[in-house]
Amino acid sequence: MLKQPFYIHSIASISALGITSAEIWDNYLHKNSLFQKLTANKKEYWVSKFSDKEITFLNTITNSDSKYKHLDKSVVMAILVARKCFENSNFSNKNIGINFGSSRGATTLFEKHHTDFITNGVVSTFTSPATTLGNISSWVSHDLQTNGPEISHSITCSTGLHAILNGIAWLQSGMSNQFLVGASEAPLTPFTLSQMTALKVYSNEDNALANKCLDFEKTSNTMVLGEAAACLSLSLSSENAIAKITGIGFATEILSSSTSISTEAKCFQKSMKMAIGSYTVNDIDAIVMHAPGTIQGDKTEFEAIKKVFGNKLPLLTSNKWKVGHTFAASGLLSIELAILMLQNQYFIETPFYKNQNTTKKLNRILVNAVGFGGNAVSVLIEL
Repeated sequence: MLKQPFYIHSIASISALGITSAEIWDNYLHKNSLFQKLTANKKEYWVSKFSDKEITFLNTITNSDSKYKHLDKSVVMAILVARKCFENSNFSNKNIGINFGSSRGATTLFEKHHTDFITNGVVSTFTSPATTLGNISSWVSHDLQTNGPEISHSITCSTGLHAILNGIAWLQSGMSNQFLVGASEAPLTPFTLSQMTALKVYSNEDNALANKCLDFEKTSNTMVLGEAAACLSLSLSSENAIAKITGIGFATEILSSSTSISTEAKCFQKSMKMAIGSYTVNDIDAIVMHAPGTIQGDKTEFEAIKKVFGNKLPLLTSNKWKVGHTFAASGLLSIELAILMLQNQYFIETPFYKNQNTTKKLNRILVNAVGFGGNAVSVLIEL
């Protein structure tokens, strides 16, 4: 349980939505998805990927130092958003903690080095350090020249929200005063796409609204992958804060399979109740759902929400219909969406689920994430 609110001083992200808050919000306001076709494994996939402008930003990192040329795309993405987040945080010194995570890690380099090994029987000198998951936070720390603790972790698709949980734990313990928490995912690689295809969850829709998250009548799975990184700065001080975290919950449940959660998503029920805390369900105005676009994933989370909120459902949405599932980064992109909706007092709907009274005042928004392993996290956001 939180002993006090925790304050968000800045948030930075890179995705198909863009890289500036204004551009990201403009992309949320239009009714089109940001998906395009990518050919891999002799198959076409709907994906959400960077435009030339975002790629140019990443190239400024790799071209700035020869050491950065050997880094995986996911690490370069993390460095970029961490730089921007720190610059906008108004933090006064470099004695800050770093916690960055990734679900899949260095997918691009790992697949490249493995292919080289299969083909030639040898690997590059850079293979091991460049594909180690711990590489991500250590390079962010190196780039920013910070002095605090650095943590890298993977808790599948709830990794980003678990980074917030870790940062709060360090701040609440008094072992750190400021934290950068983030996640980065670059999953648009042949092997990663093949894994999702093998799970039979990938979208085969014939139009660009390929991820039908919150469509509870769909008859096939519609997951679409996207690449993204996001970072936010946390502290106990309200000075220069843009939002605050007033509740956080987490839970893990015993699974019936390695990929699914229970019919009524008991982990989500527990995490949401913990995050709501002393508030009532009537105090929650909206939920940014995890809702990956799969039949089971969307339905079980919806059932959990109905169990917790009864017939007084808050407004429900998700951004995966627009930007896809960005694995570890998805929860932080949802936090960003929640903050933007609170700042603009405008609710962003999906095309597939119609809410009642979308013009009501937004005071508190709950954000959900869950991953393989049944590890759910819920975060309550206010301005």
